[in-house]
Amino acid sequence: MAGGAAGEAQCLSYTGCNFLRQRLVLATLSGRPLKIRKIRAKEEDPGLRDFEASFIRLIDKVTNGSRIEINQTGTTLYYQPGLLYGGSLEHDCSPSRGIGYYLESLLCLAPFMKHPLKIVLRGVTNDQVDPSVDVLKATALPLLKKFGIDGESLEIKINRRGMPPKGGGEILFSCPVRKVLQPVQFTDPGKIKRIRGTAYSVRVSPQMANRMVESARGILNKFLPDIYIYTDHMKGVNSGKSPGFGMCLTAETINGTILSAELASNPQGQGAAVLPEELGQNCAKLLLEEIYRGGCVDSTNQSLALLLMTLGQRDVSKVLLGPLSPYTIEFLRHLRSFFQIMFKMETKTAEEEHMGGEKVLMTCVGIGFCNLSKTIR
Repeated sequence: MAGGAAGEAQCLSYTGCNFLRQRLVLATLSGRPLKIRKIRAKEEDPGLRDFEASFIRLIDKVTNGSRIEINQTGTTLYYQPGLLYGGSLEHDCSPSRGIGYYLESLLCLAPFMKHPLKIVLRGVTNDQVDPSVDVLKATALPLLKKFGIDGESLEIKINRRGMPPKGGGEILFSCPVRKVLQPVQFTDPGKIKRIRGTAYSVRVSPQMANRMVESARGILNKFLPDIYIYTDHMKGVNSGKSPGFGMCLTAETINGTILSAELASNPQGQGAAVLPEELGQNCAKLLLEEIYRGGCVDSTNQSLALLLMTLGQRDVSKVLLGPLSPYTIEFLRHLRSFFQIMFKMETKTAEEEHMGGEKVLMTCVGIGFCNLSKTIR
């Protein structure tokens, strides 16, 4: 472990409730204790929210020997990480955030467990806030494969869909463990060759999905012919507890880059009703915007790619990203404090790349992170 035993590693302290997941994930991987103060201290309802408490419980489940102390009001959190253990687990996620909120962090931790992780998550599979399970399945899994984390046991399976506010969805995520990660050189995104997608509807007319597909194709067919959007209408117990519909689109390039966009209808009883035609059109436009931003990794997975580069062998990794999201920028700062790693950033203007918006070429030398808890058979 970097910096000797966990006791010797310096405790990092932060204030505020922002970027809680980032901090807990990086603390777990680096083995450094963490203290967060003044979590929503000034609000009428201070302290950790239910979805954050649920996230902390999840971290506790996947690790062994973590010490977590929270004061009575929930405004201060002390976390001393244990070893990543893994195994077969179940977790009920809070319905106020999507399963994507939890899954994003599990994707960062899963390759470094002692035993391969197999976890069933229950809650909201698709909402308007967090990346949906569909998007993570289509984009994050191929990204993990590029770093050498692959095999039959790497999968995300949607058993049931659940829409907000009540949820009721269920997914299975399994991931193999790796001792070391491969460095990547991923600098040429290539041209888009096909678009795939899923239009899903639960507890509403199955016709909704077809209407979304039609309007999305109306826009995308102008650009390329190879478009296939699946319709997914789940019935009965598999459709969760709330009605809703939505769409997830992915564009794949000749070099295997996958860019994604998604939209979901407003939750039952909140906001105006959305027409499926409008939702399909807007989702197609969002995909075109994501393609304009470009890069080799889409904006949802920027931080995952940077983390896997950091934890690679002591070798140079390069990846070309579109404009960095504010979340990613903060993530880079956290990487510096937890792992003392700095990225070299070169901006590429639209003229140099002949397409889309400005890009950033990120280069770093991995810290040579080695999964010491992986059992050797």
